[in-house]
Amino acid sequence: MAANDPSNAAAGPDEARTTGGAPPTDGQQESADAKTTLPDSPASIAGKSTTKPRRSRKIAPRKSIRVLRQVRRASQILFFALFVFLLVQTAFRGSFSAATDSPVRLPWPVEGFLLFDPLAALITLLSAHTVYRGMLWSLVVVALTLIFGRAFCGWVCPLGSLNHFLGWIAPSKRGRGTARVEANRTHPLRQSIKYYLLYGVLGAALAGSAIGGVFDPICLSVRSIGLVVLPASSYVTGKALGTATDSNVAFLQKTSDAVQDVLTTHVWQAKQSYYAGAWFIALLFVAALVMNRFVPRFWCRVLCPLGALLGVTSRFALFGIQKKHDNCTDCNLCLLHCQGADSPQGGAAWRQDECHVCLNCESVCPDDVIRFRFLPDRKGTTPGPNTQRRTALATVAAGAAFVPASRIGDTLDVNYDPRNIRPPGAVDEREFLARCIRCGECMKVCPNNALQPAVTQAGVEGLWTPVLVPRIGYCEQSCVLCSQVCPTGAIRKITEKDRLGVGKRPVKLGTAFYDHGRCLPWAMQTPCIVCEEFCPTSPKAIWVEEVEVPVRDASPGPDGAPPAMRTVKLQRPHVDPSLCIGCGACEKVCPVQDQPAIRVSNVGESRSRTNVILLEKSKYRS
Repeated sequence: MAANDPSNAAAGPDEARTTGGAPPTDGQQESADAKTTLPDSPASIAGKSTTKPRRSRKIAPRKSIRVLRQVRRASQILFFALFVFLLVQTAFRGSFSAATDSPVRLPWPVEGFLLFDPLAALITLLSAHTVYRGMLWSLVVVALTLIFGRAFCGWVCPLGSLNHFLGWIAPSKRGRGTARVEANRTHPLRQSIKYYLLYGVLGAALAGSAIGGVFDPICLSVRSIGLVVLPASSYVTGKALGTATDSNVAFLQKTSDAVQDVLTTHVWQAKQSYYAGAWFIALLFVAALVMNRFVPRFWCRVLCPLGALLGVTSRFALFGIQKKHDNCTDCNLCLLHCQGADSPQGGAAWRQDECHVCLNCESVCPDDVIRFRFLPDRKGTTPGPNTQRRTALATVAAGAAFVPASRIGDTLDVNYDPRNIRPPGAVDEREFLARCIRCGECMKVCPNNALQPAVTQAGVEGLWTPVLVPRIGYCEQSCVLCSQVCPTGAIRKITEKDRLGVGKRPVKLGTAFYDHGRCLPWAMQTPCIVCEEFCPTSPKAIWVEEVEVPVRDASPGPDGAPPAMRTVKLQRPHVDPSLCIGCGACEKVCPVQDQPAIRVSNVGESRSRTNVILLEKSKYRS
């Protein structure tokens, strides 16, 4: 029997080899993938190689493949540049009008990459039981995957291209030559992690949560570059240009002003943007990129759930690799340049679900072993992931269990966090959590920097969903840009007329409340009506009551007597909850710096029938 064959027993993983034209069996795959006969490989140094390397015939690759490889590189550059361009254009650099007949819209479909995202579409389909109309474009990517395999990962995905570039330009010193060949071999256990992560994401979606958007590569790219990289670049550039302006050197001042004008007009927003918890987003993004120094395209191979979804779909692809195993001379050039760790070398079964269709392997193969073609011979192919059924089911169950486990923390049903103020047009909270994929588009486009990624305001399940933080910025009364860029319908499309309440009630985000112990006219008899002056509603939701109150002089009386008393006229502000829309302008401008004397809570928001003060909307009304 094979199990008792001495030659099999003596062979180690570095020595295993399948001979002849037939591909190895599944049981031989891992050992076949581990072989190498480079001059400096461990097997060669130890003198243990079971076969003598044959001399390469140096057959030139097909011209069509060489051309397609260059086209692929151009495609990566083009789509990454397009992605960054759309992200930069996710901003409004004009001014708003209170008129409803002058709508403000972005001229570009800045959410375009998200609309083509199959994972985001599948998550919202499972969690909300509907697909937002724009996300039907994701079927284009599915169709292309059924034809060409995971070409989206190797040709289009901005995060994949960024990982590819960084892994090429800044590899570790220990990640070159033979070490890179070993890193590019198929590692079934490591590369199966992304499939289990996909199963967990889909399990959570089945339970009604789109929390899986945290791991979506397109969402991760928008969130990380839009909320961290661009604001950080703006900050550093602003400091550098400010230093030049303060130098009192005329040339530097003029150059600084000119550059600042160009950047403010076309790249940055007029004011510096700040985002809560940006350090955590940055930490995860940088960690994913740094891992490329050790494992090429670490994110794509190990963690990407979109790549896993496309990998499962690509098993039906019409385009793929066909090998001539007998021609292989073990030069390992294909492994050295492989982006997907999909075992392109001869004598190993090709992992179709891992291939990014980068075409590097055929381009560098000197022996005509590898050929990409339509309808290839599938005998030497492993079409799909080799995940354990029980582990997969357990992962789905864990993802589904996460949702009720996070919701029993009482932030959703019984003890609503008053800071959880959602954007105008947001759907009811439960449906919002089922639709929001945490992409960050709404936060990036907010002209006043008012929308922030939630950290604790919405519980664990609401991590990085948008919340209004009035102390950072208020919600512009006539702005509906966040509803324009939302790709999933978590923020429904509304118009200026809907927002302002022309012919109906206006969209209400919450209600403002005064803290009389901190309000200057109430607590310190000091004149102040800044909040009333900035209230944007008509008629104003903040009204003032004129009163006469006693106040003491600041200095004591003669001979240590108590300060004299006098009477002053004050205007004490009040909030009319029926007119307040919860925009946060009053809280933003309150002069009490540490904790404002007026704060906005989400109570009374239009989207909820239970989170109310006035019972006219409540289901309890008889």
